[in-house]
Amino acid sequence: MNPPNPQLSNVQLPNLQLDVQPMFATPVAITMHPEAGRLCSALKKIILDQEKSVPSTQHSNLGGWQSTWDMDTWGGQPTKELVETTKAVANTLTARRDGQKANVDWAHNIWANVNRSGHGNEFHTHPGAMWSAVFYVDDGGVGQNPALGGQFEMQDPRGVAPAMYAPEISFAGPGGNSMGASEMLSPRSGMLIVFPSWLSHGVRPYHGNAARISIALNLSLKQRG
Repeated sequence: MNPPNPQLSNVQLPNLQLDVQPMFATPVAITMHPEAGRLCSALKKIILDQEKSVPSTQHSNLGGWQSTWDMDTWGGQPTKELVETTKAVANTLTARRDGQKANVDWAHNIWANVNRSGHGNEFHTHPGAMWSAVFYVDDGGVGQNPALGGQFEMQDPRGVAPAMYAPEISFAGPGGNSMGASEMLSPRSGMLIVFPSWLSHGVRPYHGNAARISIALNLSLKQRG
C-alpha cells in the first residue's frame, strides 16, 4: 500500500483549531484465515482438477483460467467454509441506516481464478452486489517476492482528477497518497480481502513461474417479494 501521510486530528494552529474528519472513507477488510493451511491445500487440489476438465470463462481475466460462477456446486466443504467466513466478515462491516446491527441472510456467487506468467485482470466492478471478496489459495510466490507482481489493485473511487491536476502533492492524513490513484495489496496465501462491490479493482500481471490461485465471490441481498 502507499506510505502513510502525516496523521491529522484536532490540529492546532495559531488561534485556530482544525477538526479533520475522514469523510467518504471506503472500508476494505483484510485478514488471514485462521485455517489457511488446511483450507488452501484442499482448495488448490479442487481448483486445479476443475481447471483440467472445464474450459475457462471470459470476464475480466486477461489470460489465465476462470471458472464458472457456481463454485459452491463443485468446490466441496472447503468452499462452504470460505463462504461462511466471508459472510461473517461482511456482517461485521454492515449496519442499518439507523445504526443498528444488520445480520443479513446473504445470497452469493463464487468462482476460482488461476493466473500464470503474464496473466492479470483488467479493472472492473461487480454490479448487483453489496460486498465482494477475494481469497488467495496460492500466492504463486508473491508473498516472499513482491517483485513477481500479481498485486490486487484498487482505484480511488473519487476519480483521477486530483492527481492529474497536481501529481506532486496529495492530501495530508491517512490514505492521502492514493488521492486520484490506486492502492495495491500483495497477496499472501490465506489472505481474505472484503471490499464494496462498486470499488473498481484489477490484478497486475503476474510474472512468477508457479500458479497464482484465488477465489472471488459476491454477496448480495436475497430477493424479497
